[in-house]
Amino acid sequence: MNTVQLTLLALLLGVAIGASVAAILVAALRARERGRVQMSSAIPSGVTDVLHGLDDPAAVVDASSTVVAASDSARAFGVKEGGRLVVDDLRTLARQVRDSDTTANVTLRLKRKGATELRLVAVRATRITPRLSLLVMRDITEHERVEQMRRDFVANTSHELKTPVGAVSLLAEAIDSAADDPDQVRVFAARLSAEAARLGQLSARIMDLSRLQSADQLLDQRAVSVDEIVASALEAHAIQADAGEVHVVRGGERGLHVQGDPQVLSDAVGNLLANAIAYSPRGASVGVGVKEVDGAVEIAVTDRGIGIAEADQERVFERFYRADQARSRRTGGTGLGLSIVKHAVQRHGGEVRLWSQPGNGSTFTIRLPLSGPPEELPASKRRKAAKAKAKAKSKQNKKRAGVPVVNGESA
Repeated sequence: MNTVQLTLLALLLGVAIGASVAAILVAALRARERGRVQMSSAIPSGVTDVLHGLDDPAAVVDASSTVVAASDSARAFGVKEGGRLVVDDLRTLARQVRDSDTTANVTLRLKRKGATELRLVAVRATRITPRLSLLVMRDITEHERVEQMRRDFVANTSHELKTPVGAVSLLAEAIDSAADDPDQVRVFAARLSAEAARLGQLSARIMDLSRLQSADQLLDQRAVSVDEIVASALEAHAIQADAGEVHVVRGGERGLHVQGDPQVLSDAVGNLLANAIAYSPRGASVGVGVKEVDGAVEIAVTDRGIGIAEADQERVFERFYRADQARSRRTGGTGLGLSIVKHAVQRHGGEVRLWSQPGNGSTFTIRLPLSGPPEELPASKRRKAAKAKAKAKSKQNKKRAGVPVVNGESA
């Protein structure tokens, strides 16, 4: 073998050895980089900016359950940067997705800062690196509450409608069977008329409540006199008071105004007045008082009736709830009056309060923001407004009486 061949062989051997060494170095560097990434708790670029832009609580958690980044809203659940996850379920969830490289969704009950009740929170966990997990939380408490209310409303409405509908059907059969007995026919017809009126009243109240709970704005919002609201409610229930031999007394301040729909507010006060009369003994008095307190108008309806037990006081504003089932059936109550009051007042930015003691009566107080008096309208606009108001009141009275109304006219 000559010198040239030996030189060429040495060169090839050197290249092979160099390539092998280079490959080993590259593999070692890659292995070290993989190890560094796996052991690193560095947050990928852009993740922190995204977290700070989220409205929902969210956090990035490392393998030691330390929060390395979090959105501002996460503080409400005790999750803040530099701190540790204190909720066992959240730590378990973060570890689970980190170890399995999967995404998980769970619903937990967590304590929120400043809240007394546990909140229902939907949590989505995702692994973003071998040592980091992303937790995104959404408070669904109100959504679930509204959904439960909707289900309860449908179930309760179906149940409440079955009674008068069933009674109408049975009375119709009874009238048919007693066709040869005029006296019995008259008795059954009177009962049939009463059940039909009850069904009409229940349907009207369900519609009123649905309208108040909808997202639509109130139709006739303006500065309205509280004297006008109270006077309208007293006038609407004067016959009921006379029939029950209950004396209604109006007192307090005059000349106050609130912003809102006069018909809705009058109905709210009227519902309280109707309950006070219905649950008062004959010869008793019911008081309606008005006063201004700290920039708000308070309308209080007080009776000296049977009162409400403490256990029932928090539930009386629920739809279809009746503290006294037997008396409610005798008075023809629908169980929706106080629920309508609550939603009507809330739609006007106010609240309704209750004080009651069994045997000593009850006081329901509507509290509404005080408003200035309305601006004086031209005579033509006053006449137009009065005409529209009278038409609306006539339509409302027909609806309460069970008269079908089509396009503003009785059918």
